[in-house]
Amino acid sequence: MTVESVRPEDTTATAEPPVAGGAVPLLGHGWRLVRDPLAFLSQLRDHGDVVRLKLGPKTVYAVTTPALTGAVALSPDYIIAGPLWESLESLLGKEGVATANGTLHRRQRRTIQPAFRLDAIPAYGPIMAEEAYELVERWRDAGGVLDITYESFRAAVRVAARCLMRGGYMDAHADRICADLTTLFAGMYQRMVVPLGPLYKVPLPANREFNRALADLHVLVDEIVADRRASGQKPDDLLTALLEAKDDNGDPIGEQEIHDQVIAILTPGAETVGSTVMSLLLVLTEHPELGDKIRDEVKSVVGDRRVAFDDVRRLTYTANVVTETLRLYPAVWILTRRAVADTELGGYRIPKGADLIYSPYAIQRDRRSYERNEDFDPDRWLPERSKDVPKYAMSPFSVGNRKCPSDHFSMAELTLITAVVAHAYRFEQASDSDPRPRIGITLRPRRLMLRARPR
Repeated sequence: MTVESVRPEDTTATAEPPVAGGAVPLLGHGWRLVRDPLAFLSQLRDHGDVVRLKLGPKTVYAVTTPALTGAVALSPDYIIAGPLWESLESLLGKEGVATANGTLHRRQRRTIQPAFRLDAIPAYGPIMAEEAYELVERWRDAGGVLDITYESFRAAVRVAARCLMRGGYMDAHADRICADLTTLFAGMYQRMVVPLGPLYKVPLPANREFNRALADLHVLVDEIVADRRASGQKPDDLLTALLEAKDDNGDPIGEQEIHDQVIAILTPGAETVGSTVMSLLLVLTEHPELGDKIRDEVKSVVGDRRVAFDDVRRLTYTANVVTETLRLYPAVWILTRRAVADTELGGYRIPKGADLIYSPYAIQRDRRSYERNEDFDPDRWLPERSKDVPKYAMSPFSVGNRKCPSDHFSMAELTLITAVVAHAYRFEQASDSDPRPRIGITLRPRRLMLRARPR
């Protein structure tokens, strides 16, 4: 199945997609997306390849099959926009690589892409390994129960900041970034599925906390840029590239674009990696045999020395555990796009200006694409088995020109952290742990409290 622009004379795609059941007055399907979004989105394919939803007064088109979600991601007739991106706009702005479209997005990709080239990533390896082993040492010294939300996001922020925006000043900022993001990504999901507009400006406690976190994060980014400029230093990192970037006229890019680019690099990357580290630790807790196999692989590949970046490519079982975690617990579990032309999708007409929504979580757990679809099975990513996975049924980093530029960076980081911590510890949940999914813009365990038992 493909996406094709509908020419004026084309009258073949006139059917409207079916409407999903369960809508309620005023809120439409928004209440189901608040109450139990994972179950709701996972059953939509049973009603059609494309299904209409109501979010308040808006009609949104839900796309449910791997082929069609891949086509939407690759088609120029759909841009980054819609309820998800509108809810993120107050954080990410309009001039960063995460939210920009067209020529601005292409220029920004050219600016940041060198930092994520395959041949550039090994230079970050020592920092990744250092942070992974710092986790091991912190947990050995801490004793007792670990707050895995804090630990995971702290590690993700520190790796991103130290690799891409080098400077000791990032140490003092890491905790603030983590605290602010925790508040923001929860509030933004509610604003997406229940678009109450002006009501979110009412000075209720939740709104005040959201606005405080948002203001603090923007101040924090301005401090990072100001500190770098005041230092007079120009290390070979992404922040230097941004400060020296030129626009299409050869002039320095504006302050707002620099600000939005730093936000776009620090926050989504740290949020998604931190969420995935949490999910990985939950998986190791619930399936201790996986940790045993990872430890055996590390001993076989590495021996008695510390795990290094150069070992990552040979830690194939560990990487498969990471991949299976990304399948079942994708941090980016919901995405939206907007049609910029009348198009045909799966035999249905999609009007210009329509918003589309699709869920990597639902796609990657679909029984039509995976045998034992709910089982955690790292071996499904062995070469002889992974070839049977339908195209676009596994796209944790997206595809096309919106593919995450840090995909190889993130996979290396996640594999290295998983190898190091699984080699050192077994994990048990504490009595006050709550591993249920926490629904926000990203997906992660609600409150993961673990005890790390040395091996």
